[in-house]
Formats: sequence, C-alpha cells, structure tokens
Amino acid sequence: MSLTTPQWWYQRDRKSAAMARMLLKPASWIWAGVTANRIARAVPVDPGVSVVSIGNLTVGGSGKTPIAREVLRLLRASGVDAHALSRGYGGSLQGPVRVDLNTHTAAEVGDEPLMLALDSPAWIARDRVAGARAAAADGAQALVLDDGHQNPALKKTLGLIVVDGETRDGEWPFGDGSVFPSGPMREPLKSGLARADAVVILMPSDLAAPDPELVETFGALPVFIARLEPAGPPPAGPIVGFAGIAKPWKVERSLKAAGAELADFAPFPDHAPYREADLRFLADRAELFGAKLVTTEKDWSRLPPEWRAKVVSWPVKATFEDEAGFAEMLARPSPLGGGEPRSGGGAAATRSL
Repeated sequence: MSLTTPQWWYQRDRKSAAMARMLLKPASWIWAGVTANRIARAVPVDPGVSVVSIGNLTVGGSGKTPIAREVLRLLRASGVDAHALSRGYGGSLQGPVRVDLNTHTAAEVGDEPLMLALDSPAWIARDRVAGARAAAADGAQALVLDDGHQNPALKKTLGLIVVDGETRDGEWPFGDGSVFPSGPMREPLKSGLARADAVVILMPSDLAAPDPELVETFGALPVFIARLEPAGPPPAGPIVGFAGIAKPWKVERSLKAAGAELADFAPFPDHAPYREADLRFLADRAELFGAKLVTTEKDWSRLPPEWRAKVVSWPVKATFEDEAGFAEMLARPSPLGGGEPRSGGGAAATRSL
C-alpha cells in the first residue's frame, strides 16, 4: 500500500481541513487504542546482541533511514559489526533474508533496505525476532532497527526518535497532535516519548537552527541536531524532479535550495512503484523542457533497470552537528560493548542540552 501524505496533517491550525479532521477522529481513537494495547501486551525478546532502534512518532517522512545509515556508519567505524534490520516494507519477501544488492530488487525487499545495504549488511524480516537471530548468527554484534519504535518485539538497548525539524509556513512535525488518520501521529506524543532515550531533530539544509519551542517539547530527553545534506550538487542545467516519499514537497524544496534549475517537479505516493505510463509522462516532461530527470536515491532504487540509465539519482546523507557527542551517547548504553538491553524510558542517556 502506498501512502499519499496530506500536507494539512502538518498544520497546527485545526481550521485546516477541519471537516476531514473531524470525520476521521473516531478512526484515530481506534488506531491509538490498538497501538497502545499491542505495545502494552508485548513481551520483548532479548536477541543476545545490542539493538539500536531508529523510529519516529509520525507516519513517514521524518528521515529515519538516513539516520539509520549514519548510526550504522558510526558503529562500524568504531569497529562494531553492526547490521541493519528492517521489516522490508513494500517488498514481497517475508525473510529473514540478508539483502543482496546484486540480486534483490525493491519489489522483493523494499527500497529502504536497499539503501541501507549500500553501506552495511542489511536484513529484512517480517518477524523481527527471527531476523535479529539470523543476523546475530551471521556475526552481527549490534542491530540497527529501522522503523522500530512502535514494534515491541525486541528488547532495545537504545531508542532514538527522529523528528522532522521543518516548522516554517505553519508546518509542525506533529501537526495538531492528532493520531492517524486524522493527523500524522502513530501514537500520542507523550506515550511515544516515554519509551525514547534521545531525540534526533533532522533539519533541512536551509534552516539555521531548530525552533526552540520544538526542542522544549522533548523535556529532559537528550536532543541531537542532524542535517540532511546533498552528497553532491544537483546536475547542471534544467531538470525535472520527481519523488515518491512521504513528503515529496521537501525534495522539491531541497533541490531549489541546492541551486537546481528546476523546470518541473512531480510528486508520487510514498513507496509507489513506478509504472511505465508514469515514467513516459516524466520523460515527456523532461523532453519538453530539454531537462534531465532527477530523483532521490530511494526512488531510483524502485525504477525498472531499463530506466535507471535515463534518471539521475541525487543522494543525500545525514550529518550530526555534534558527531562526537552523538557517538559518545551511542557508546554509553553500550551498543559498542554489549550492555544491558533496556525497553526505553530515557534514563540512561544523560547528555545535557
């Protein structure tokens, strides 16, 4: 299932799409209740290795996967054999299976695991416990769990929440606080933060600092600032951009901020498979403007092989403003040395803000 994210979800003003919010509110109560019950009833399993959970409190669009890639890089740079573990959303394989870039496609394992496998060993498994055990048997010393905050199957050594730092033009990462489908929240803010150990605010490259009110939202939890930066400049000359992510408008904004000569931009639903008709439409737009086609690394992984040579992948990466402090926080509950797993709560990470 692909999700088209309503932009009004991220407006704090409840007058935006007021009727839709009201009609969807009963469904949001059911969603919140089911999520809370599932988490409360779970008995997390200790897989025998450290588990760093990268999650968020909203439905898509916060930048979990770039942060997971950076956490994997930092752990592996410290000598830890860290593996990624993902559900494999959008893929057909149940797993556990180790992602092979030479044979697997996004249709089989999902687009995000393919991105994670570019830098580190990556596994997909619908059953996270089975996936964790398979990775540990393969030599993993630590697991980085992509999109794991609402999944209670594994006992977590460290729980990180990734928050979109976009707060201009009325946008707020949590909207008006409503739970899906009347808002972007997967669960109420207070409940989600209670199981977290630290927060990562992922800032767009063209905003200088996070909103102080947003930082205050997290109380005593340690807060780290990261930025999503292009790995290189966009192609010279006119381009037609497109993206099928939760917030495609952010890709358009990033291309403009990076100095791209953006002739046109086409949004698609998150994780959407690209049909031949979609790609021909994009090619026609590019021909009209004499432009190159440009998309995200995640979207490029979902393209049919015959189209990849016709589209430029524009990768981005997450960088921490205080990389040394973040690495120290990673080591403190001991993903680097196999410390006692915890279920969360924020007590162990005590970096002062």
